[in-house]
Amino acid sequence: MDTKMLVPPWLESLLNTAFFSICRTHGDAARSECNMFCLDCSGDAFCFYCRSSRHKDHQVIQIRRSSYHDVVRVSEIQKVIDISGVQTYVINSARVLFLNQRPQPKSGKGVAHICEICGRSLLDTFRFCSLGCKVVGIKRKGDASFKLEAKNEEELMERRREDEELREGSQQDIYPPTPPPPPTSSARRRKGIPHRAPFKS
Repeated sequence: MDTKMLVPPWLESLLNTAFFSICRTHGDAARSECNMFCLDCSGDAFCFYCRSSRHKDHQVIQIRRSSYHDVVRVSEIQKVIDISGVQTYVINSARVLFLNQRPQPKSGKGVAHICEICGRSLLDTFRFCSLGCKVVGIKRKGDASFKLEAKNEEELMERRREDEELREGSQQDIYPPTPPPPPTSSARRRKGIPHRAPFKS
């Protein structure tokens, strides 16, 4: 099978892009780090201000740093590719995965799980330590893919609909409709001609 069908063209550009340099155009601004990548353009990294002016309606993901290595949030990347088989980590309360493999001394004999490509020790039963290693694995064996299946997309949409329904239901439970106030005694009295006491003869 053609690996181009299993690996999107923009992914290898992403993995080879240098991030966190200072933007040449907006270098004096507060958020001038080039930590954005456009999936539609597949060009160089750019900053927050470049996104607003040049990539407004494009698919853009933000790259973050952990221990001097580039990571991306699972919530962003799983919308565009299948990340199954790649080890994820929780960093600063967000689940992320690494873009490329990280150097590590050779794993000892007691390690239960290792990356199939670089041999890095893994926390769980995943095949790869990073997106980069999954790319290599696909090119070598062809038994994995980044392509989102239509079934997976339908499941994601269904999950989002269920979440919205649950949120709406929970809000109704928390804030039940306020019952109308009971009628007052004056409201119960029938309006009409006032009754007078009979005249005494």
